[in-house]
Amino acid sequence: MKIVIFGATGTIGRHIVAQALEQGHLCTAFSRHPEKLDLKDANLRLVQGDVMDYQAVEQAVKGQDAVVCVLGSGKKLTGTIRSEGTQQIIRAMEKTGVRRFICQSTLGAGDSWNNLNFYWKYLMFGFILRKVFVDHQLQELMVKQSDLDWTIVRPGAFIDGDRTGQYRHGFPPNDRTAKLKISRADVADFILSQLVNDSYWHQTPSLSY
Repeated sequence: MKIVIFGATGTIGRHIVAQALEQGHLCTAFSRHPEKLDLKDANLRLVQGDVMDYQAVEQAVKGQDAVVCVLGSGKKLTGTIRSEGTQQIIRAMEKTGVRRFICQSTLGAGDSWNNLNFYWKYLMFGFILRKVFVDHQLQELMVKQSDLDWTIVRPGAFIDGDRTGQYRHGFPPNDRTAKLKISRADVADFILSQLVNDSYWHQTPSLSY
């Protein structure tokens, strides 16, 4: 399958690219600094570009089978790169006719708010990461309003660790037993599994141990 990954050099994007290549996908890694991937593979195409540059985004999207968005803001706790960048991607997909869109958001967004504990509700998303959380909420709204075959993935807090394939997904918003964390490698594993699975089309599965 031909896929383009936006945010390919981020902490999740790196895992997605590596695992996608292992699975034999034809990958386009889109990033401002794609050389940071330090990967070489016959099935990998590196594209240098800014997600806010619509023409660059459209060229990267054209001819793909699916689009994966794992945009992040790095160490910045402000800005709207997720929502505004996602808007550019959606526009390009709708214009070029690419339908399948998998977008990474965060556990706590939308109706998954009740999955969180006091620490995440009121300290992290209520104060420290408040602007990041708002940006994710706007990002989700844009995806849901699109005409694409979308899935929004809501992972818990990222941790280091191996790909285990042993995690919970799609649990209800009143579930308070989730550990609220998951390895980056397992987030990538779940995202890639959605390329060949339509059970979460137009849904927002939560993801955690």
